[in-house]
Amino acid sequence: MLKRVTDNDFDFLYQMLEIRESHENISHKKMPNFREHKKFCKSSPYQFWYIIYDNKTKMGTAYLSKLDEIAIHLLPNFKKEVNYSKILKILIKKHPKSRYLVNISNKNKKLMKTYMKNNFKLIQYTFELQKK
Repeated sequence: MLKRVTDNDFDFLYQMLEIRESHENISHKKMPNFREHKKFCKSSPYQFWYIIYDNKTKMGTAYLSKLDEIAIHLLPNFKKEVNYSKILKILIKKHPKSRYLVNISNKNKKLMKTYMKNNFKLIQYTFELQKK
């Protein structure tokens, strides 16, 4: 179900980024071009980065950051609470830690509920000031 990201996955990862809804984004405001995206992918930004498969079909991505933050992104036709929960459990079992974090936009209420149902607790709100 989880396979490590390789150079052959950059196109799929970029497609995943392109279709991500604005309420799902907290790490970037502007869509990178493909060259920027490829450079980011090659920089080994995460401890573990996976393509999620349903049989032989790519259904999304998941990663565990260097700060033990979990992120799961699924294609729209696979966005079901049961899939998030199942993938979350697989990722945690594969990489046991004493603590995990998940950063979610405050606009993504559905995903917040999913993580709370999986025993995650809200620990902070983060505020941002952008000066132009």
